[in-house]
Amino acid sequence: THGPMTPSVPPIELPRFGLVVLIGPSGAGKSTWAARHARGTEILSSDAFRALVADDESDQDATLDAFDVLHLVAARRLAHRRLSVVDATNVESWARGRLLELASTHRARTVAVVFDVPLDVCLARNAVRADRRLRNAVRHTHAAGSRTAAPRPITWTYASLTASLAISASPGGL
Repeated sequence: THGPMTPSVPPIELPRFGLVVLIGPSGAGKSTWAARHARGTEILSSDAFRALVADDESDQDATLDAFDVLHLVAARRLAHRRLSVVDATNVESWARGRLLELASTHRARTVAVVFDVPLDVCLARNAVRADRRLRNAVRHTHAAGSRTAAPRPITWTYASLTASLAISASPGGL
């Protein structure tokens, strides 16, 4: 069913082999979408990799190590010509760039699924999530070249997505 918190989305046919990059702020519905459209083995969730690395999917101090492992698993899956769905915010172009490099190396088709959900919806969804420790609506996003995660509010990831979409609207600009 669709309601004000779950807008209707056109169906997307995923390739049998390729890299699907989910893009959107926390609370946009990326994990729900992934669970509905891909098998569990195909979903590479940054939260799940944080849990593997640090026994806690909310442990933002484990983010960079989690992404190291996520990228390794994505590379191995692509080498075996398997579909890989990356469930992470991916709102910054440099983060998507690393994924595009993996896809290019393995000659994998790349699909971007952008979750352009209103900020108030993302904030409302995060407010009721029992599986997250988002104190004062703070979201952490991995930082380039750093071994620690930098705190970022959901509003920051939302603004980054909006800016990135404007830049990426040009041909070939995931």
